[in-house]
Amino acid sequence: MHDEDLKAVSVGFTGEVDLVMSAYRAGLFPMGLGDDGGPPMGWWAPTVRGVLLPGGLRVSRSLRRSMRDFTFTVDQSFPAVVAGCADTSREGSWITEGFARMYDDLHAAGWAHSVEVRDADGALVGGLFGISFGAVFVGESMFHAATDASKAALVHLSDLLDERCGDRWMVDVQWSTEHLESLGVSELTGLEYLDRLHRAEGAPDSEAFFS
Repeated sequence: MHDEDLKAVSVGFTGEVDLVMSAYRAGLFPMGLGDDGGPPMGWWAPTVRGVLLPGGLRVSRSLRRSMRDFTFTVDQSFPAVVAGCADTSREGSWITEGFARMYDDLHAAGWAHSVEVRDADGALVGGLFGISFGAVFVGESMFHAATDASKAALVHLSDLLDERCGDRWMVDVQWSTEHLESLGVSELTGLEYLDRLHRAEGAPDSEAFFS
């Protein structure tokens, strides 16, 4: 990702659920412009978008072995997953208290969801969370406290989407990285992304695959 690909198309904050969801449906996502995700708020639309598409996920043998040690739940510990992702000791931390409150509101409204990864004792050791609508899942962040736990969360999410949405789904990871590319994330131009977004948005409500 190059600097010229990072485009904040609007600056300003609203935490109202309907307005936030309208922005997501239009292909925008929020992230603070200040240090560690602080204000002012930017609404971003990268000219190149990172996405995970059906059949694209690369799962190594070692990751498959690691997954045998984990169990998975969905929406059972949403605040804890957000807190794990917001840990300020992590590099690139950007989830402020204001963001956490906004995601709690989106979760209460049925739009934000978490995948939890647990060890043999049931303790939370990783996970991810994001926003879902249609067959779209906008991945906001993931964390791990055990080796491969965040990757395992992504595999579980992909499996859920395969089961409920067939080949129509898209996971929007926003900006690709070398790490995400190693897992099978690819890049779309802005226009390609919007076309895929609108097709996936028209699928049955993705809330169903979290029931």
